[in-house]
Amino acid sequence: MTTELTPSAPLAHPQAARAHNLKPGLVDATLDEKMAHLRGRLRELGQVIVGFSGGVDSAFLVSVAYEVLGDGCVALTAVSASLPARERQEAEALAARIGVRHVLRESDEIHNPAYRANPQNRCYFCKMALFDIAEALQQEAGQGARTVIGTNVTDLKGHLPGLAAAKERGVLCPLVEAGFTKEDVREASRQIGLEVWDKPAFACLSSRFPYGTAITEERLSKVETCEDVLSDLGFRVFRVRYHDEMVRIELGQDELSRVLDPKTREAILSRCKAVGFKYVAVDLEGYRRGSMNE
Repeated sequence: MTTELTPSAPLAHPQAARAHNLKPGLVDATLDEKMAHLRGRLRELGQVIVGFSGGVDSAFLVSVAYEVLGDGCVALTAVSASLPARERQEAEALAARIGVRHVLRESDEIHNPAYRANPQNRCYFCKMALFDIAEALQQEAGQGARTVIGTNVTDLKGHLPGLAAAKERGVLCPLVEAGFTKEDVREASRQIGLEVWDKPAFACLSSRFPYGTAITEERLSKVETCEDVLSDLGFRVFRVRYHDEMVRIELGQDELSRVLDPKTREAILSRCKAVGFKYVAVDLEGYRRGSMNE
């Protein structure tokens, strides 16, 4: 491994795919057929730089790409204040187990006023920063590698402004091309022995803020600290949502009752208040993807 650090179902919303020029293929095919298509597509590309967060989608894509291309695959992780330290460490460990070359590069989206303002298309600016790094990496290596990301068919029904950036920069989504749903990715990951096959979904820390609330390093650090305590307490599915003086905690439905344990409740309260939150609330509706889009 080389590490560098420098300053479920068929496509539910085909119109989303058309908007980004994505062409989901083999949606109704078997998983074996989708795997064959994915391997063939990667072999056709020859060299790829995979945007690698350490989540199940990007980990699966990296694993298959490395299997097919060997040294022709590079895993790229953008490091910024929006990436929790624990996620970075897990990504490094996973890349080492896979055996792929792993490059970490500092990303400067937090210094972009358009990103810091936290508009509804914030992810567009983040992805643009990632793709800038990927292009620079291609130039350094003198290779004709294509940048690919782990977006799957199920993702297309969500709010993903980052796909607009992918379209503009010619970034490919091989999992969409092969018709992989999120369920497919998890099952295929399980079959090939990828330990993160059942890892809960994760999004960058900036997704914890209501649109229009400025993103700063200090605020991201507060959210990360609060999420770390939940992780340390053994919670698997959680989000810490920032609301000025209040922090709103979303937990998985099957974990909500645990917060009523006196020791658990006190640990959460003390740590969240220690970083400056005046109020600590638990959302009785529990975790749901994209709640900030509500």
